[in-house]
Amino acid sequence: MSGRDGGKKKPLKQPKKQTKDMDEEDLAFKQKQKEEQKKLAEMKTKASGKGPLTGGGIKKSGKK
Repeated sequence: MSGRDGGKKKPLKQPKKQTKDMDEEDLAFKQKQKEEQKKLAEMKTKASGKGPLTGGGIKKSGKK
């Protein structure tokens, strides 16, 4: 044993992950997710154009 073994040991290198082949089901699922993201983005832009949802009305203070 030498005196230079101190410190953190380097982890062993992990093998690179192989890209798995996508079948038609996976591709359809990804396509569906993209469409849902687009719809959500459109709805956000529509909703942001309007004012607040509540009409306001009379606000009550916490004082008595």
